[in-house]
Amino acid sequence: MQKHEFFVDMTCEGCSNAVTRVLHRLGGVQFDIDLPNKKVYIDSEHNVDTLLETLKKTGKSASYLGEKSAQ
Repeated sequence: MQKHEFFVDMTCEGCSNAVTRVLHRLGGVQFDIDLPNKKVYIDSEHNVDTLLETLKKTGKSASYLGEKSAQ
């Protein structure tokens, strides 16, 4: 699975909860949310466009930062 890094303009716990909700609804993803740095790391077979559109459903500004190398 690819690990992707996204910027999402999250300012509070409610924002990260919204991200969690839309990603759970999409399914087939594993993710980590880094609220202080406004980053979301997603492991998924879904393509980047699908993931980005899903994150934008939160109503927050979101952008793709690139692939994250496996650690």
